[in-house]
Amino acid sequence: MRPEATPGAPAGAPEPPANPDDAPSVEPAPEIVMLTEPAEGIPPVVETPEALAAVVAAFEAGTGPVAVDAERASGYRYGQRTYLVQLRREGAGTALIDPIAVPDLSSLSDALVGVEWVLHAASQDLPGLAEQGLRPSRVFDTELGARLLGLDRVGLAAVVADALGLGLAKEHSAVDWSTRPLPAEWLRYAALDVELLVELREVLAERLAVAGKAEWAAQEFEAVRTAPLPPPRIEPWRRVSGLHAIRDARRLAVVRELWLTRDQNARTRDISPGRVLPDHAIVAAAQALPTSVAALTALPAFAGKGTRRRAALWQQAIDRGLATPEAELPSVRGPKSDAPPPPRAWAEKDPQAAARLVAAREVVAELSTAHEVPAENLLQPDLLRRLCWTPPAALDADGITAFLQAGGARPWQIGLVAERLAEAFAALPQD
Repeated sequence: MRPEATPGAPAGAPEPPANPDDAPSVEPAPEIVMLTEPAEGIPPVVETPEALAAVVAAFEAGTGPVAVDAERASGYRYGQRTYLVQLRREGAGTALIDPIAVPDLSSLSDALVGVEWVLHAASQDLPGLAEQGLRPSRVFDTELGARLLGLDRVGLAAVVADALGLGLAKEHSAVDWSTRPLPAEWLRYAALDVELLVELREVLAERLAVAGKAEWAAQEFEAVRTAPLPPPRIEPWRRVSGLHAIRDARRLAVVRELWLTRDQNARTRDISPGRVLPDHAIVAAAQALPTSVAALTALPAFAGKGTRRRAALWQQAIDRGLATPEAELPSVRGPKSDAPPPPRAWAEKDPQAAARLVAAREVVAELSTAHEVPAENLLQPDLLRRLCWTPPAALDADGITAFLQAGGARPWQIGLVAERLAEAFAALPQD
């Protein structure tokens, strides 16, 4: 029997198919269930040595991996200090620890020796956790796992939704975690961030195994765990946003003095440098080169109450830049680096290197698609550029393998790319 038309259907609308089996198959979008409360509620914040000792005992007696997260106050405070540590383990529940009140957490780290820590984007949290004495023996990074699986979105909420069908609210991710006391809704958010990490780890681990990528992931996780801290930047003031607009040494000297003054002031006051003096104000002052406080505060970039209040401090920095002896002016080109030049300049500087880079990128792009791994995770772009710009004497598979090993590439990466790159380079015209 033919079904009746849907009541209220507009004129000319297509009729439903006579046979429901003939209807096009439409996969319904999975329903995402928002997670709004931690399973055991919000635990009290650990703020005393006695409370920490109880947490240590509970987590030492727990079983399985431990979920770990950390909150910073980026954009509010100077540096990347950790202001809250969250942990969860089967049999121990969730713990929220204030590392300002109890900064030495090494006893907790000692209690978890040999236990796998599950983090999301571990490279962001491990340096700060190490400052509190927290150093894992093993790591499972759910963000890295998601990348190796080729997920389009790898933020925690997106991966949880994809793998578990659950929703995590992220509205408090960028708040000032140095606030004391921390609001209850922030603590709820923090507890929920570790609520599902172990369960998420199990799903991703299974997917990685099915995809034949479990060993790739293990190598990546260990590389993150053992990564050394980056060396201090040479002339960090050159990272001022908009510096490309300054092309003479005298103005660069002004930028340098303003940056150094801002950095010292921000460090002393424990405030994010950008809140003390925005980058655009530094660039504006360097372009205008005011010679008095009145001229400085007439600039729109210095119209704010905070910048005007310290106008004399900024003008003193400008004066020092203007008085810098010629021999001490910064180089317009910047400090010497062993890094290759920008690729856009390769065709003119070294056509063979440019050809190698084109061929190498094609190989990496093809492998990235075939294995559903982002190109930057398949091989670090800087290492690929270095290989093409300053290649080893032997550009065969063995020479490329040795070069990539020295540059920190993992065995799984080398196994995928070395032979293919050697073939691509061998196929290039030789002068």
